Amino acid sequence: MTHILITGASRGIGAATAATLATIPGVVVAGQGTASGIAADFADPAAPDTLWAEALERLDGRIDVLVNNAGVFEANPIDADDGEWLAAWERTQRINLTAAAQLSRHAVRHWQVSGGGRLVNVASRAAYRGDSPAHWHYAAAKAGLVAMTKTIARGYAAQHILAFAICPGFTMTGMAEDYLASRGGDKLLADIPLGRVAQPEEVAAVVRFCALDAPPSMTGAVLDINGASYVR
Repeated sequence: MTHILITGASRGIGAATAATLATIPGVVVAGQGTASGIAADFADPAAPDTLWAEALERLDGRIDVLVNNAGVFEANPIDADDGEWLAAWERTQRINLTAAAQLSRHAVRHWQVSGGGRLVNVASRAAYRGDSPAHWHYAAAKAGLVAMTKTIARGYAAQHILAFAICPGFTMTGMAEDYLASRGGDKLLADIPLGRVAQPEEVAAVVRFCALDAPPSMTGAVLDINGASYVR
C-alpha cells in the first residue's frame, strides 16, 4: 500500500489529484481540507504539525508521499496601507511556503527512518515568470517552493528521498476564475499558445506521475504545465 497525504484537497488541483489517486489500487489518500478529511488552517503556525500527526494516525503510522498543494492567491496592491501590505505578504508566505516547509521537514525526517519517500510540491509558473504587480508575495512564495524542492532533492537523494515540483500556469480553479475575470480573461488567454487554461485533471495527472511513477533519476525536476505560456 502507498499512503499519500495531500494538502489543499478540498477543491481545484487538490480535489482532482485526490480523486485521481483514490482510483488506483493500493493507494490510500488522506486529504487536508476535504469534507471528510483533516481540517487545518495553515494561517495558524501550529496547523501543519497537527495535520502531520493526525495524518500519520489515520495512515497507520506511515506516509509514503507528501503532496504540498494548499495555497492562497490574494491581491496585495503596492499602495495598500503599510501594515495591511505586510500582513498580506506574511499570510501568503505562511500558507504557501512556510506550511509546506514544515510538512516537508516532517516528511524528510519520517523518510530518513522509513527508508525513503516522495515529495511533490505544486508551485506555479509565477516562480519563474513572476506575476502581476499585486502578487509579488505569491510569486516569491512559489519561487521559494521551487528552491526548497531542489534543495531537498540534492540533499537527500542518497537516502531514497525524491522531490519534484510542478509549475502550472492558469488552471481552471476558483482562484484562477476570479483572477481571469478581474483582469480581462480574453487578453490573458491570448498569452497562452494552447488557447485555453489547464484543467485540474491535467495537473493531477502530472502529480500522479511524480507521486508514483517518475523514475528516481528525475528527482529535483521541475515540470511545467502552462500551455506554452512560459517556456524555459
